[in-house]
Amino acid sequence: MAIDLVNYEKKAHEHTDIHQQRSVLALPGFFRPTKLWDLLVIQNGELIAAIELKSHVGPSFGNNFNNRAEEAIGNALDFWTAYREGAFGRQPRPFVGWLMLVEDTVESNSPIRDKSPHFPIFSEFTSASYLKRYELLCQKLTLEQLYTVASVITSPKNTTNGNDFSSPSSMTSLKTFVTTLAGHIAATSARLG
Repeated sequence: MAIDLVNYEKKAHEHTDIHQQRSVLALPGFFRPTKLWDLLVIQNGELIAAIELKSHVGPSFGNNFNNRAEEAIGNALDFWTAYREGAFGRQPRPFVGWLMLVEDTVESNSPIRDKSPHFPIFSEFTSASYLKRYELLCQKLTLEQLYTVASVITSPKNTTNGNDFSSPSSMTSLKTFVTTLAGHIAATSARLG
């Protein structure tokens, strides 16, 4: 029996909605009524993907980094608790992604000194730049399964070239983000047929 892949793909995508407009980006939370995401993918009424897009431009990297880290961790806890409690119905785990764009500047790449008078900080943070801290944050968000993938890319502020970006590591790269998302969507489409 031959499979008509073209019609199979068309059929799978007929019932897939990619939401980008603010009015349809809210998902229920557990600790709060709703959370607005930047992009949602829904197929046949099932949440396939929820993506958060963030950026960080200088000059104030210190306080903003801490705020972004706390926000990412809190959003993930809220999302997965709501998922566990059935807020999206009973379904397989969706893809949850966090993508950060950091300005490539001297301030974001310079080593930072921290003070912790009572206990030592984890060694990986010692003299780490804000860009390195974002890389570590993304790695830890993924390792702790708070996000399916968390990635960081960096680019100069005034670039005119859309390809003028880089990633600090392959684990937190845009390529890893996109290929993991594509794999998740392909597997879901095959499952939902």
